[in-house]
Parts: sequence; structure tokens; C-alpha cells
Amino acid sequence: MNARMKNPAMVLPDAMKGIQSLISAIHQGDAPQQILELVHLRTSQINGCSACVYGGIASAKKAGETDERLHQVAAWREAPFFSDAERAALALAEAATRIADRSGKAVPDEVWDEAADHFDEKQLSAIILMVAMTNFFNRINTTVEEPAGTTWG
Repeated sequence: MNARMKNPAMVLPDAMKGIQSLISAIHQGDAPQQILELVHLRTSQINGCSACVYGGIASAKKAGETDERLHQVAAWREAPFFSDAERAALALAEAATRIADRSGKAVPDEVWDEAADHFDEKQLSAIILMVAMTNFFNRINTTVEEPAGTTWG
């Protein structure tokens, strides 16, 4: 499979500067790297972005994730491998990704409250920005049909 075109972030170099700045800011939020990797992977699974699922698994493994846990991210509610904090982050990632699937609040209060019980404002900011950036990447990659295994730069 070939991409329809070069990745827009590569075509417009100033876009990559902004992306790199946001990624740097996410890592200043002190959220555990494994949680950031889990929310990236779950968001990418929901959006069907094969490039980000592929890259997310590789990145999560570098951050110390196990195959056992990575194989269960799509079924995290039923799997015994995740902590309460990880479950709260995954629920927040799903709600923030599926915003059009609900009537009323996109992110229900119970999802927000559970996440806020486990993370401080700085960590929540990092998690929210990771979900938003992942959705951004997913939309670009699925539009241009970026194949799994390619990199942005």
C-alpha cells in the first residue's frame, strides 16, 4: 500500500515545528510515559489508523510495555492487566475521541471525575493533549492512507 501523497506535515515544514513543540509540551506534563502510550494506542485503534497503531505499539514497547498488555488494550475493560489509573486514562481517551457518539456531554462527568481522581491538572493536560494530538495524527494518516511502518520524518 502506498500513501496518496506525502504526509502534509512533511510538505509544509512549519507544521512539523508546531507538532514537535506540542509533543515537547506533552512530555512536560509528567504523566507516566506508559499511560501516554496506552492512550495513543487506544485512540488510534478507535480511529482505525494503522500507521499510528503500528508506531504506537513500537513506541509503547520502547517505554517498557509488554506484549501481554498491548494485546489487550482494545479490550481493556475486560482485561485484568491495567491499573485503576490506566483504566481512567483509557476511558478518558475513548470519550474524548468519540465525542460525536454521545448526546449531552462528550466526556461524561463520571469519566472526568475518575481521571481527575488519579491525575493532577498537569498530568491531565498531558493526557488530553496526547489524545488530541493522536486524533490529529489519525485524521491526517487515514486521509492520505499512510501505510503502517512509515515514519513522519
